[in-house]
Amino acid sequence: MTAQNDNEQAQIKAERHKARQQKVKAGVDAKIAAAQEEKGILLVLTGNGKGKSTSGFGTVARAVGHGKKAAVVQFIKGTWECGERNLLEGAGVEFHVMGTGFTWETQDKEKDTAAAVLAWEAAEKLLQDESIDCVMLDELTYMVSYHYLDVERVLSALKNRPPMLHVIITGRACHRAIIELADTVSEVQPLKHAFEAGIKAQQGFDY
Repeated sequence: MTAQNDNEQAQIKAERHKARQQKVKAGVDAKIAAAQEEKGILLVLTGNGKGKSTSGFGTVARAVGHGKKAAVVQFIKGTWECGERNLLEGAGVEFHVMGTGFTWETQDKEKDTAAAVLAWEAAEKLLQDESIDCVMLDELTYMVSYHYLDVERVLSALKNRPPMLHVIITGRACHRAIIELADTVSEVQPLKHAFEAGIKAQQGFDY
């Protein structure tokens, strides 16, 4: 094959690539043009994989970075030091922490239920506050699946929040009614996890 043929083949490939990318761009531009509604988004991060809370905190950090007001209610993880909380509280993010730790450690359903209700009452107030732009309900899904909180009470608060309030819900096994209500749902699935290989959770990386 001559150098001229090589150049011709390269040009053909370049033109085909450009044509494909133009089609992709046209499709993206059409979707952007069609998406004109502005509203508070309900985002659910669920599944058995690692990174749901981390992703949620990233969205909270993004909101704060744009000068928005954010708040977080943490269910279950309250006995662990939280690096994200250490950072975000310093940036003005309001935190409410259930504080009982993991349910398999407390082994006290009555105590856990009372703590969940108390934390949810704080969440309900945040979900009615028109001055807040973003609320993260970390590990809320467990409170519903363990029947510590009534799903209808949760749905009512989510449905009746201010129209521009964004909400992030994290946790495994999210109730189907919350998934149906959500605008965006991402499911995180594990392929490998260091803990299953005997590697302990480490400060600054896992929490």
